[in-house]
Amino acid sequence: MKTLFIRVIAIIFVILPVFSSAAEINQKPFVIPELKQWAGKDGLFRITETSQIIVPKGNSDLRHVAKLFAEDYKIMFGKELTISEGKANKGDFTFKTASNKELGKEGYQIKISDLVEITAPQPIGVFWATRTLLQMSEQSKERELPKGEIKDWPDYELRGFMIDCGRKFIPLQYLRDYVEIMAYYKMNTFQIHLNDNGFKQYFENDWNKTYSAFRLESETFPGLAAQDGYYTKSEFIDLQKLAEEYFVEIIPEIDVPAHSLAFSQYKPEIGSTEYGMDHLDLFNPETYKFIDDLFKEYLEGENPVFRGKRVHVGTDEYSNKKKDVIEKFRYFTDYCIRLVEGYGKQACVWGALTHANGETPVKSENVLMLAWHNPYAQPDSMIEQGYDLVSIPDGLLYIVPNAGYYYDYLNHNKIYDEWTPAQIGNKVFSDNEPKIKGGMFAVWNDHAGNGISTKDIHHRVFPAIQTLSTKMWTGKSITLPFDVFDLKRQNLSEAPGINILGKISTQPTLVYEQAEVKKGDKMKYKEIGYNYTVSFELDGANEKKGTVLFSTDETQFYLSDPIKGMLGFARDGYLNTFNYRVKDGEKVLITVCGDNKGTRLYINGKLHDNLSIKTQWYSEGKDKMYYIQTLVFPLERAGDYNSKIRNLKVYNYCKE
Repeated sequence: MKTLFIRVIAIIFVILPVFSSAAEINQKPFVIPELKQWAGKDGLFRITETSQIIVPKGNSDLRHVAKLFAEDYKIMFGKELTISEGKANKGDFTFKTASNKELGKEGYQIKISDLVEITAPQPIGVFWATRTLLQMSEQSKERELPKGEIKDWPDYELRGFMIDCGRKFIPLQYLRDYVEIMAYYKMNTFQIHLNDNGFKQYFENDWNKTYSAFRLESETFPGLAAQDGYYTKSEFIDLQKLAEEYFVEIIPEIDVPAHSLAFSQYKPEIGSTEYGMDHLDLFNPETYKFIDDLFKEYLEGENPVFRGKRVHVGTDEYSNKKKDVIEKFRYFTDYCIRLVEGYGKQACVWGALTHANGETPVKSENVLMLAWHNPYAQPDSMIEQGYDLVSIPDGLLYIVPNAGYYYDYLNHNKIYDEWTPAQIGNKVFSDNEPKIKGGMFAVWNDHAGNGISTKDIHHRVFPAIQTLSTKMWTGKSITLPFDVFDLKRQNLSEAPGINILGKISTQPTLVYEQAEVKKGDKMKYKEIGYNYTVSFELDGANEKKGTVLFSTDETQFYLSDPIKGMLGFARDGYLNTFNYRVKDGEKVLITVCGDNKGTRLYINGKLHDNLSIKTQWYSEGKDKMYYIQTLVFPLERAGDYNSKIRNLKVYNYCKE
């Protein structure tokens, strides 16, 4: 009991506001990732009516950073900051670059007195400094900043996140939002996995029926892009341009020669009949012609579709049953590396060369390998062979939503306390090993058709971004206990103006109410995320099928669903219905409670239906998939209905 009491007191002490009083030396501000160095002083910096951002004359790069900072400051706090090249005064922010080897490429210094002075070797460091200032500011009602000095720099140059868009289409706006979220937490590398396929046991063991998708428009191969969702070339270019503005690199990935069912369904002759149609036939010359033409479409010309310096070519999980197949796989891997290098790009690959151990040489110089599973690629051996590595150990950093294996949610406590990119599986290297460039975590949407929404994915991704950004930037230098970090991070925004979680207030309370909701009404909030309670009194009337009660552009909550005419909801192409039909003339209190496991319907205060996780069986009961029926509740606008809706109440907790 004594130990617990001391720990609780310690936590309370740490989470108290660190700059609420000007009478003491200011404690280290809480930001993510944690600051490397802080020297506290007395007093507070305060914004004034005339506060400006001062940049050196003619410095377009710093003016761009200043513009982003001003835009974000206004979005978050409603305060307009003008940009000037004049003299700095009290309440101003000054941006400048100056050489400092200690800080490296991305480091920065901030001196906070009566004005805020940011200095960094390069504009990217100034930009990261603005993310620090925004996070500090959003924790103070008056946007005050504690006086003191900051020196901050990352332990690792590559700090990344990979998302599988192949098995689950991730709408473009989500990717754009993720760019800004990652930037807010100083994550600088975003890998987009553009093609993949489901497992055939969930599709009658028939490759022709198995779900697959390639998510990028192709003019070379018309019809190759998935009809249930793809990005046009211009959209993908614009996404990369946005990322460049926020100092985030996008690595596009076309995954070959495994995970390639989208290509063999389009062109069956290049699929492997021996190892499965999700494997390309490495002995067929047509396979190489297809690969040449596919990559050429996105890499050739002065303004290619793939704008960045790196391109990922996949190369993992191919069969190694036969010696000739291993050697051919190694040849193919080398072929793809040199193919993208021929267009001036650095090649990235998944580690597979221990699994495919052989004699055929595979280029290693200037090749970036994602070390994900040591039996596939022993990291010490890969370093010896000359590969640069990204630490992405599957046993710690793979999220596979609602699948029952790997992680549904990462073990944040373990990662925070124990991991840095120097640890790859059971191999631990020095934290200054030059061949380990950084780390990533990944979301794999393996179970196509399992009901998972983009909101569900984000519910898993966002806390992972907060934890992993800390461990890849600050590394072993963290000072806060995990309990404190975990509590305080919940008070930070996802990014300026972004709220995919649908969070309303940090305290459990009634967040919104409306005496009567008339058709066509627009409400204060777009939606409310997990955990929530939405209740309303319903005077029922006859409703035609497809009648919407509440909606956003992505989600519909139906009074009468389009198929059965039941109460229900649709999002991400999934329709989920409650066992309840609105009756003409019935007066009833309807309550919906939702969390990250499911959605529950109460009628007059009694549980009526529970749309929870259900198990679906395949292959005559040999294989199972967990289907999830979650809902981030839409509130943006009311539909066109005949019933009357009164006493709408929205709570940001499950009021059950």
